Amino acid sequence: MIRHILFIKFKPSVVAAQIDEVKVLFESMAKIAGVDAVEWGVNDSPEGLDKGYTHIVLMTFADEASRQAYLPHPDHEALKQVFVPLLDDIIVLDYSL
Repeated sequence: MIRHILFIKFKPSVVAAQIDEVKVLFESMAKIAGVDAVEWGVNDSPEGLDKGYTHIVLMTFADEASRQAYLPHPDHEALKQVFVPLLDDIIVLDYSL
């Protein structure tokens, strides 16, 4: 099992409707074989250490083959077409369980 975590900082010009669209697109990735779960969250930490990152996506892949199939998948590519132009910055980390 592989966890795929995205820490997201949107551009200041991005509006709530655009973020909502991205959320729906991310949640739809769960229909791809081998994507076991997709969670979307908004930072609510009181610590003030977020460095401007406001949203988190946590995806769980069944295995390495599933992650490799997801990365070039047409639905993932369509998501990136909408998502990437809205980004101010992103951090992506994966780890295996």
